[in-house]
Amino acid sequence: MSHLCRCGKLLISIFLMLMGFLSTGCGNDRERKAPDFVLKSLDNREVSLSSLKGNVMLLNFWATWCGPCRMEIPDLIQLEKTYHEKGLRVIGIVLGSGSAESVMKFAQRYGINYMILMGNNKVTEAYGGIRGVPTTFLIDRQGNIQKFYVGARSYRTFEKDILPLLNQH
Repeated sequence: MSHLCRCGKLLISIFLMLMGFLSTGCGNDRERKAPDFVLKSLDNREVSLSSLKGNVMLLNFWATWCGPCRMEIPDLIQLEKTYHEKGLRVIGIVLGSGSAESVMKFAQRYGINYMILMGNNKVTEAYGGIRGVPTTFLIDRQGNIQKFYVGARSYRTFEKDILPLLNQH
């Protein structure tokens, strides 16, 4: 019985979080601008989201200790490889995973070819209070959030949503 109560509470929490996020204008509202940020890359450069405007972006909040996040990595690598020349930028924002040096070792071990930035509470709150990883935002060339995904997704799911945005100019 207590297991059911915990599951029920978790589902209610997720539902309330999603409702709160949706009420901020995200989800189906195609005019919601992606919040800008400035974060450090693994090589200690400052990178802003606005500096990448003009590209389609897949903004992936993740953690090195997260199993579903690890499962997504090969698909994100392939998306970056396949669509980079057409204007896709996969950007991993790593959360709660230690130092930039330890994340860099992880990235090298997994062969990550896309940009990784060190996340913080400010950026997670700006994106609706990220409560679980992976959480991914699809951002169009004008900087609008077109879609978000809570939980791991496949290459095909991302590709289906990315292609129409890459073909818009």
